[in-house]
Amino acid sequence: MLEQLINELTPQNVELVAVSKTKPNEAILECYEKGQRIFGENYIQELATKYESLPKDIIWYFIGHLQSNKVKVIAPFVHLIQSVDSFKLLGEINKRAKQNDRTINCLLQFHIATEASKFGLDLETARAFLESEAFKNLENVNLCGVMGMATFTSDKAQVRTEFKALKNIFDTLKSEFFADKADFKDISMGMSGDYKMAVEEGSTMVRVGSLIFGKRAYK
Repeated sequence: MLEQLINELTPQNVELVAVSKTKPNEAILECYEKGQRIFGENYIQELATKYESLPKDIIWYFIGHLQSNKVKVIAPFVHLIQSVDSFKLLGEINKRAKQNDRTINCLLQFHIATEASKFGLDLETARAFLESEAFKNLENVNLCGVMGMATFTSDKAQVRTEFKALKNIFDTLKSEFFADKADFKDISMGMSGDYKMAVEEGSTMVRVGSLIFGKRAYK
């Protein structure tokens, strides 16, 4: 399935993030041997352990909810933090990136689902911060786009509406704040069950786990 996904997404310039949370190193290495280099993890300690033991040309994305006090664990090596859902968190990422003499790529996570349990910003909050002096002083983070998680539902029309909403948020931020910034280009939306629809609605990055690794056995 991995090869099929690569062949399907590459011509569309859509980045495939193999979501490897809870999966053993052996499963990741199988994908690695087939050419996959970008992997997404949700748990800080699991990601740190995998980073230490797996090939160093793997590109690690953190895609789960991130607590500010855990940023220091992944700041030395993480390539992209997809789930920046507060500007307090962005400030902490900037602080830890500076300590490691790095710039860390980030996506702003927006709440597009109906479930209150999902995290994310709203457009007006994002606008207010991006206009602030505090944002201008963040020199060690690089905002590359937006991320969102659709409602877990069988209602495809609702999911499509939510994907459209995230694309509209991206377009708004791009035109108002990042028109001259080529790096601000990513819309991360879509997972194993809805990635095709997400791509139709403008996704540039999909997070696929079960289609690649099979269903997870949670502890």
